[in-house]
Amino acid sequence: MNKRIAAAILLIAAVALFFTAVPNRGTASLPVMNVTESGDAVDTAAPATEDIAEATEATGGTTASEPAPEEDKPEETSAATTPTDTAPPPQVDIPSGTPVEIHGALSVDGPNVVDKNSQIFQLKGMSTHGITWFPAAVSEASFRTLRDDWDCNAVRLAMYVDEWGNDLCYKKNPEQSLALVEKGVQICTDLGMYVIIDWHVLNPGDPTAYTEDAIDFFDYVSEKYADNINVIYEVCNEPNGGNVKWDSVIKPYCEKIIPIIRKNDPDALIIAGTGTWSQDIHEAEKNRLDDENVVYALHYYAATHKKFLRDRLQDCYDAGLPIIVSEFGNCDASGNGANDLTEAAQWLTTLDELHIGYFNWALADKNESCCAFKPGTDLASGNWPDGNLTESGEFIKRWYTGG
Repeated sequence: MNKRIAAAILLIAAVALFFTAVPNRGTASLPVMNVTESGDAVDTAAPATEDIAEATEATGGTTASEPAPEEDKPEETSAATTPTDTAPPPQVDIPSGTPVEIHGALSVDGPNVVDKNSQIFQLKGMSTHGITWFPAAVSEASFRTLRDDWDCNAVRLAMYVDEWGNDLCYKKNPEQSLALVEKGVQICTDLGMYVIIDWHVLNPGDPTAYTEDAIDFFDYVSEKYADNINVIYEVCNEPNGGNVKWDSVIKPYCEKIIPIIRKNDPDALIIAGTGTWSQDIHEAEKNRLDDENVVYALHYYAATHKKFLRDRLQDCYDAGLPIIVSEFGNCDASGNGANDLTEAAQWLTTLDELHIGYFNWALADKNESCCAFKPGTDLASGNWPDGNLTESGEFIKRWYTGG
């Protein structure tokens, strides 16, 4: 054989042997670098012990660092396809014949909320009081009774943020607060009801005092419930205070929080609070948020807020502003005092004529006029006899059911 030909054959054989011995690129034997939001590169090939445990649970018994069986190994992997440690998807099965199954995902069309069939849809329900103060109200029997006996299609979960440092509010009690929100959302989902997650800013009333907390909170819940078409986000309950104006404070705050939600859930209905305890919808009407699926909160208490505020409502509605009454009471604005059921009826008649949704304050047994239940009522049990209802509770149940 020609010596040159023989040398070439030997060289080719050596090169082939070398590449056979080298592992495929991108397998577990080589590090894969992910880039964090801060721009730092992170080696994901050798996770810490606690990360391995979490990944094992999330992936059903295998960790991100374990090589796949030989026959299943891909030829190429990249940071985009590296297994990540993610929580299991939320339960989103909706029972048939329920409000959410019938009406589906909600959106905004002009001044009204519409359902999946583009038909005007009116949300109607009860708001809890502070969920950490009245946790018994967050129960399957309670919400089922609201759905089946009170004709409610939604529940508002009021999660107080601070209240001057109250130990039960989110700032000092985030674990219980979040656990009750998650419990309430799951119950509503299982019952086919809509649910508002309410970031209940009240005292102090400047929502920007909690911007970073709100960003973290809404990032978490909107990612967790991105596939739940029944979840609605209320980003600030009742902004208030002399300097807390729509243009200078509330709208800029909303413009920081809403993109956080939209990153995870592009289509969810979002409620924006307005100035003066969510009465200044006229200021929002003149300078709206650049988001087509936002509704603006109007709150009233019938014995305090009368024709002047209904006229404002009508004017804003006529101008095309989408509005929701995410909280109202039949007494005065303190939550106590005498109920004014004549004014209450005028308010609800107007809202029904305009097909604007509303939520009564409150699903609680506190000794206040605004509460629907007398002190000592077993809120968790549901199926409440009429004898447990306050004057306000009797009125609301009768109005909601057309009785």
